[in-house]
Amino acid sequence: MYVFMFIIFIAVIYTIIPFILSRWVGLGVLKKAGKAAAGQNKVAFTFDDGPSPKYTNELLDLLQQNEIKASFFVVGSEAEKYPGIILRMHREGHLIGIHNYVHRSNWLMTPWRVQQDLEKSANIIKGITGTKPKFYRPPWGMLNLFDFFTHKDYKIILWSLMVGDWRSKGGSKKREEGILNGIKPGDIILLHDSGETWGANKDAPQYTIAALKTVFRELSKRGYIYKRIDEFY
Repeated sequence: MYVFMFIIFIAVIYTIIPFILSRWVGLGVLKKAGKAAAGQNKVAFTFDDGPSPKYTNELLDLLQQNEIKASFFVVGSEAEKYPGIILRMHREGHLIGIHNYVHRSNWLMTPWRVQQDLEKSANIIKGITGTKPKFYRPPWGMLNLFDFFTHKDYKIILWSLMVGDWRSKGGSKKREEGILNGIKPGDIILLHDSGETWGANKDAPQYTIAALKTVFRELSKRGYIYKRIDEFY
Protein backbone atom coordinates (compact mmCIF):
# COMPACT_ATOMS: atom_id res chain seq x y z
CA MET A 1 0.00 0.00 0.00
CA TYR A 2 2.76 2.45 0.99
CA VAL A 3 4.78 1.56 -2.08
CA PHE A 4 1.76 2.26 -4.30
CA MET A 5 1.15 5.61 -2.58
CA PHE A 6 4.81 6.52 -2.99
CA ILE A 7 4.68 5.73 -6.72
CA ILE A 8 1.57 7.89 -7.10
CA PHE A 9 3.26 10.71 -5.19
CA ILE A 10 6.33 10.59 -7.43
CA ALA A 11 4.16 10.49 -10.57
CA VAL A 12 2.25 13.58 -9.44
CA ILE A 13 5.48 15.45 -8.71
CA TYR A 14 6.93 14.45 -12.09
CA THR A 15 3.85 15.23 -14.22
CA ILE A 16 0.82 16.96 -12.73
CA ILE A 17 2.59 19.69 -10.75
CA PRO A 18 4.70 20.78 -13.76
CA PHE A 19 1.50 20.81 -15.84
CA ILE A 20 -0.18 23.15 -13.36
CA LEU A 21 2.86 25.40 -13.01
CA SER A 22 3.37 25.75 -16.76
CA ARG A 23 -0.15 25.73 -18.16
CA TRP A 24 -1.99 27.58 -15.38
CA VAL A 25 0.71 29.73 -13.79
CA GLY A 26 2.96 30.15 -16.84
CA LEU A 27 6.13 29.36 -14.90
CA GLY A 28 9.19 28.95 -17.12
CA VAL A 29 7.25 29.18 -20.40
CA LEU A 30 5.97 31.72 -22.90
CA LYS A 31 2.22 31.45 -23.43
CA LYS A 32 1.38 34.96 -24.63
CA ALA A 33 3.14 38.14 -25.68
CA GLY A 34 4.07 40.81 -23.18
CA LYS A 35 2.13 44.06 -22.94
CA ALA A 36 4.32 45.89 -25.44
CA ALA A 37 3.79 43.34 -28.21
CA ALA A 38 0.10 42.92 -27.39
CA GLY A 39 -0.31 46.69 -27.54
CA GLN A 40 0.92 46.60 -31.13
CA ASN A 41 -1.72 44.01 -32.13
CA LYS A 42 0.93 41.33 -32.62
CA VAL A 43 -0.08 37.67 -32.85
CA ALA A 44 2.00 34.57 -33.56
CA PHE A 45 0.78 31.65 -35.66
CA THR A 46 2.55 28.43 -34.72
CA PHE A 47 2.35 25.01 -36.35
CA ASP A 48 3.17 21.65 -34.74
CA ASP A 49 3.87 18.05 -35.81
CA GLY A 50 5.39 18.61 -39.26
CA PRO A 51 6.93 18.71 -41.67
CA SER A 52 4.33 16.90 -43.75
CA PRO A 53 5.04 16.18 -47.41
CA LYS A 54 1.31 16.44 -48.06
CA TYR A 55 0.43 19.70 -46.30
CA THR A 56 3.42 21.78 -45.22
CA ASN A 57 4.37 23.07 -48.67
CA GLU A 58 0.76 24.12 -49.29
CA LEU A 59 0.78 25.98 -45.99
CA LEU A 60 4.10 27.62 -46.87
CA ASP A 61 2.60 28.74 -50.18
CA LEU A 62 -0.28 30.39 -48.31
CA LEU A 63 2.03 32.11 -45.84
CA GLN A 64 4.18 33.39 -48.69
CA GLN A 65 1.15 34.75 -50.56
CA ASN A 66 0.12 36.68 -47.45
CA GLU A 67 3.66 37.75 -46.54
CA ILE A 68 3.34 36.12 -43.11
CA LYS A 69 6.20 34.72 -41.07
CA ALA A 70 5.18 31.86 -38.77
CA SER A 71 6.84 29.53 -36.27
CA PHE A 72 7.07 25.78 -36.84
CA PHE A 73 7.72 23.27 -34.07
CA VAL A 74 8.93 20.28 -36.03
CA VAL A 75 9.33 16.63 -35.13
CA GLY A 76 13.01 15.76 -35.50
CA SER A 77 12.45 12.39 -37.16
CA GLU A 78 10.20 14.03 -39.76
CA ALA A 79 12.69 16.83 -40.37
CA GLU A 80 15.27 14.12 -40.99
CA LYS A 81 13.05 12.57 -43.67
CA TYR A 82 12.07 15.83 -45.39
CA PRO A 83 15.06 18.19 -45.22
CA GLY A 84 13.91 20.06 -48.31
CA ILE A 85 10.80 21.31 -46.52
CA ILE A 86 12.85 22.40 -43.50
CA LEU A 87 15.25 24.26 -45.77
CA ARG A 88 12.33 26.00 -47.47
CA MET A 89 10.93 27.10 -44.08
CA HIS A 90 14.29 28.56 -43.20
CA ARG A 91 14.90 30.28 -46.54
CA GLU A 92 11.45 31.88 -46.47
CA GLY A 93 12.08 33.39 -43.07
CA HIS A 94 10.05 31.23 -40.71
CA LEU A 95 11.22 30.28 -37.25
CA ILE A 96 11.98 26.59 -36.72
CA GLY A 97 11.66 25.14 -33.23
CA ILE A 98 11.68 21.61 -31.83
CA HIS A 99 8.73 19.34 -30.98
CA ASN A 100 10.78 16.30 -29.80
CA TYR A 101 12.49 13.77 -32.05
CA VAL A 102 9.33 11.64 -32.04
CA HIS A 103 5.89 12.83 -30.99
CA ARG A 104 5.94 11.39 -27.48
CA SER A 105 4.93 12.97 -24.19
CA ASN A 106 7.70 14.06 -21.82
CA TRP A 107 5.69 12.38 -19.08
CA LEU A 108 6.59 9.03 -20.62
CA MET A 109 10.31 9.70 -20.98
CA THR A 110 13.17 10.07 -18.56
CA PRO A 111 14.78 13.53 -18.28
CA TRP A 112 17.96 12.34 -20.00
CA ARG A 113 15.96 10.82 -22.87
CA VAL A 114 14.12 14.10 -23.41
CA GLN A 115 17.40 16.01 -23.43
CA GLN A 116 19.02 13.48 -25.74
CA ASP A 117 16.14 13.71 -28.23
CA LEU A 118 16.16 17.51 -28.04
CA GLU A 119 19.82 17.67 -28.94
CA LYS A 120 19.40 15.08 -31.68
CA SER A 121 16.59 17.13 -33.23
CA ALA A 122 18.55 20.37 -32.86
CA ASN A 123 21.54 18.86 -34.65
CA ILE A 124 19.34 17.60 -37.50
CA ILE A 125 17.86 21.06 -38.02
CA LYS A 126 21.25 22.77 -37.71
CA GLY A 127 22.67 20.33 -40.26
CA ILE A 128 19.97 21.40 -42.74
CA THR A 129 19.77 25.15 -42.08
CA GLY A 130 23.08 25.99 -40.44
CA THR A 131 21.17 27.44 -37.46
CA LYS A 132 20.55 25.70 -34.14
CA PRO A 133 16.97 26.08 -32.84
CA LYS A 134 16.42 28.05 -29.64
CA PHE A 135 12.74 27.33 -29.06
CA TYR A 136 11.01 24.18 -27.87
CA ARG A 137 7.39 23.06 -27.51
CA PRO A 138 6.82 19.66 -25.86
CA PRO A 139 4.08 17.50 -27.41
CA TRP A 140 0.66 18.28 -25.88
CA GLY A 141 2.41 20.94 -23.80
CA MET A 142 3.27 18.31 -21.22
CA LEU A 143 6.38 19.13 -19.23
CA ASN A 144 7.96 16.91 -16.63
CA LEU A 145 9.58 18.28 -13.49
CA PHE A 146 13.11 18.28 -14.91
CA ASP A 147 12.15 20.24 -18.02
CA PHE A 148 12.26 23.43 -15.96
CA PHE A 149 15.95 22.90 -15.20
CA THR A 150 17.60 20.85 -17.96
CA HIS A 151 16.83 22.77 -21.16
CA LYS A 152 18.71 25.99 -20.50
CA ASP A 153 19.54 26.45 -24.20
CA TYR A 154 15.87 26.57 -25.18
CA LYS A 155 12.90 28.83 -24.51
CA ILE A 156 9.78 26.73 -23.89
CA ILE A 157 6.77 27.91 -25.87
CA LEU A 158 3.14 27.00 -25.14
CA TRP A 159 0.06 28.86 -26.45
CA SER A 160 -2.91 31.01 -25.51
CA LEU A 161 -5.39 29.98 -28.23
CA MET A 162 -6.14 26.60 -29.78
CA VAL A 163 -9.16 25.47 -31.78
CA GLY A 164 -8.83 21.67 -31.79
CA ASP A 165 -7.64 21.64 -35.37
CA TRP A 166 -6.02 18.19 -35.06
CA ARG A 167 -9.51 16.73 -35.56
CA SER A 168 -11.48 16.98 -38.81
CA LYS A 169 -14.81 17.52 -37.07
CA GLY A 170 -16.32 20.91 -37.85
CA GLY A 171 -14.21 21.42 -40.96
CA SER A 172 -12.78 24.81 -41.86
CA LYS A 173 -15.78 26.67 -40.41
CA LYS A 174 -14.99 25.56 -36.86
CA ARG A 175 -11.41 26.78 -37.24
CA GLU A 176 -12.44 30.12 -38.74
CA GLU A 177 -14.93 30.81 -35.96
CA GLY A 178 -12.62 29.60 -33.23
CA ILE A 179 -9.78 31.87 -34.29
CA LEU A 180 -11.77 34.94 -35.35
CA ASN A 181 -14.02 34.90 -32.28
CA GLY A 182 -11.32 33.99 -29.80
CA ILE A 183 -8.20 35.85 -30.87
CA LYS A 184 -6.78 38.76 -28.87
CA PRO A 185 -3.65 40.87 -29.30
CA GLY A 186 -0.62 39.02 -27.99
CA ASP A 187 -2.03 35.55 -28.62
CA ILE A 188 0.10 32.58 -29.59
CA ILE A 189 -2.14 30.42 -31.81
CA LEU A 190 -1.58 26.66 -31.85
CA LEU A 191 -2.29 24.90 -35.16
CA HIS A 192 -1.00 21.78 -36.96
CA ASP A 193 0.45 21.08 -40.40
CA SER A 194 0.41 17.29 -40.04
CA GLY A 195 -2.29 14.79 -39.17
CA GLU A 196 -0.01 11.80 -38.69
CA THR A 197 0.40 11.88 -34.91
CA TRP A 198 -1.57 9.90 -32.33
CA GLY A 199 -5.07 11.29 -31.79
CA ALA A 200 -5.08 13.37 -34.97
CA ASN A 201 -7.08 12.89 -38.16
CA LYS A 202 -4.91 12.54 -41.25
CA ASP A 203 -6.97 14.98 -43.31
CA ALA A 204 -7.35 17.60 -40.57
CA PRO A 205 -4.64 20.00 -41.89
CA GLN A 206 -6.54 20.56 -45.14
CA TYR A 207 -9.32 22.24 -43.15
CA THR A 208 -6.83 24.35 -41.21
CA ILE A 209 -5.22 25.60 -44.42
CA ALA A 210 -8.62 26.34 -45.96
CA ALA A 211 -9.69 28.26 -42.86
CA LEU A 212 -6.53 30.34 -42.78
CA LYS A 213 -7.31 31.81 -46.18
CA THR A 214 -10.29 33.55 -44.59
CA VAL A 215 -8.65 34.11 -41.21
CA PHE A 216 -5.63 35.96 -42.59
CA ARG A 217 -7.80 38.20 -44.74
CA GLU A 218 -10.10 39.10 -41.84
CA LEU A 219 -7.35 39.62 -39.27
CA SER A 220 -5.46 41.90 -41.63
CA LYS A 221 -8.60 44.05 -41.90
CA ARG A 222 -8.65 44.22 -38.09
CA GLY A 223 -5.09 45.50 -38.04
CA TYR A 224 -3.33 42.44 -36.65
CA ILE A 225 0.40 42.04 -37.23
CA TYR A 226 1.88 38.56 -37.65
CA LYS A 227 5.19 37.84 -35.93
CA ARG A 228 7.53 34.95 -35.27
CA ILE A 229 7.96 33.83 -31.69
CA ASP A 230 11.41 35.39 -31.44
CA GLU A 231 9.86 38.76 -32.36
CA PHE A 232 7.21 38.42 -29.71
CA TYR A 233 8.62 39.91 -26.51
